[in-house]
Amino acid sequence: MKNADIASIFYSIADILEIQKVQWKPIAYRKAARTIESLSEDIEEIYKKGGLKELMEIPGVGEALAKKIEEFIKTGKISEYEKLKKEMPAGLGDLVSIPGLGPKKAYRLFKELKIKGISDLEKAISVHKVAKLEGFGSKSEENILKALQLVKTGKERTLLGVAFPISELIVSRLKKVKGVQRIETAGSLRRRAETVGDIDILVTAEKSEPIMDVFVKMPEVIQVLAKGPTKSAVILKSGSQTIQCDVRVLEDKSFGAALQYFTGNKDHNIEMRRIAIKKGYKLNEYGVFDKKGKMIAGKNEEDVYKILGVPWMPPELRENRGEIDASVKGKLPDLVKLSDLKGDLHMHTKWSDGANSVQEMIKAAENLGHEYIVLTDHSKSERVANGMTEDRLLKYLKEVRSAAKQSKKVKVFVGSEVDITSNGELDYSDEYLKQLDFVNVSIHSRFKATKEEMTDRVLTGLSNRYVKIFCHPTGRLIHRREPYAIDIDKLFEEAAQKKIAIEIDSIPDRMDINDLYIKKAIEAGVKLAIDSDAHSIDQLRYIKYGAAMARRGWAEKKDIINTYPLKEFAKFFSFKM
Repeated sequence: MKNADIASIFYSIADILEIQKVQWKPIAYRKAARTIESLSEDIEEIYKKGGLKELMEIPGVGEALAKKIEEFIKTGKISEYEKLKKEMPAGLGDLVSIPGLGPKKAYRLFKELKIKGISDLEKAISVHKVAKLEGFGSKSEENILKALQLVKTGKERTLLGVAFPISELIVSRLKKVKGVQRIETAGSLRRRAETVGDIDILVTAEKSEPIMDVFVKMPEVIQVLAKGPTKSAVILKSGSQTIQCDVRVLEDKSFGAALQYFTGNKDHNIEMRRIAIKKGYKLNEYGVFDKKGKMIAGKNEEDVYKILGVPWMPPELRENRGEIDASVKGKLPDLVKLSDLKGDLHMHTKWSDGANSVQEMIKAAENLGHEYIVLTDHSKSERVANGMTEDRLLKYLKEVRSAAKQSKKVKVFVGSEVDITSNGELDYSDEYLKQLDFVNVSIHSRFKATKEEMTDRVLTGLSNRYVKIFCHPTGRLIHRREPYAIDIDKLFEEAAQKKIAIEIDSIPDRMDINDLYIKKAIEAGVKLAIDSDAHSIDQLRYIKYGAAMARRGWAEKKDIINTYPLKEFAKFFSFKM
């Protein structure tokens, strides 16, 4: 799929145009990029259906951008981008990619301090040149240094939402190879960790050579690290990112043991080996062996756990956080499943920064089989996201309610993602809030506030009687922005007391709240909502990542409010149906 490559180029064009002080165009490129990277369908397949006309059906893609996509599909390049790159000073692109720096500040660093890349920037920070630059200061320098560290981490770890579709594509290809019997992903990807070091795929087959031939010749492969009869390793490219992928071909009798071993995590495996030793066995990637070296389990993963006296457990729990003891005692949670979800409570339309209309989002939700949804476009403070003024909000309410009446398959609630302003007040007065079915609140500004200031701000916001859900509650962006400081215990205590749901935001670089906080929230009696935070119809599928995070946090169906049937859901929020 070329989706990620085209999106990456459009983001880069937007950055360059912004440096060149071009108006409006950067916004258009970024909007198109967001839509393209979220498409579930291969953009080449879309083009094959109907050429430019079909491409122009993609939200945010007009004729000019459609022609650029066509050019990339045909030639692998976009001539305007190649031209713009030549106009861009070498190394400046690396600076622009640093979170929070932005094109304008990056250009100032380049022009005034002759900083031409990340290594130059690190040297300048080490002698505090950046702090001395007018308009920056020591705090800004400190934040840039933290952002640099996030960028470095991001190069080592790939978001689950990026790695997972790649792994699905590879597995689907390898399944078609003649003679393949069993195939599974392993590692942190199988545990659905929020970031993935590399992709591990385990296979059993009649012959290994055909599998390895297909694997190393895939179009995404940019480097073959190793090719052999039992293991091959390659570097794959997806957009601007690269990730290593390993394929191992195993004997069928050892598949279960290898799956257990390569799924991990390390601490979980150490504990399992300790149990094996205590029972007089040896556990490794080839199987479970008795004192005489006889293999007594290994073909199936369930058998490996069973013979060690530990009932099998879902991969998402294997982090050595008490799951082994809970399994032995029969106290493992009955984890929530994606299929349990009956609705999505956070999504955006063209009324703010979404790519699709109200009607299109409703239709997409119907196609997904949702029983209910909440449309939640941004409030007025989010100017960058086309937040709605009070006048626009009233028109939005009218359109959504009109569209809701037309839908026979899904119950449509009208809401808004309302900013908690810096003093804790909500972005709309009660006069407008009371007209909404749902008031979802969130923080979008002043992330550097102290823990006391942020906690006070959030709790003040949650004290409003109309609040139903607190969205992406720590404000983090994985690899780009650290969570803001907040007293999470006080937050959960307040949410439990006021029956305010805490969100698990499914956007791949948010995954907010994380698995550790999910478990903590459940223990505090908080109800959770798994939401897509979709900004297009294709992003509605992101909800599966939130469901994976909930499972990692030991969440059961009863802990997630949008698993409730409509009547029970309405009762929780005191709606009259």
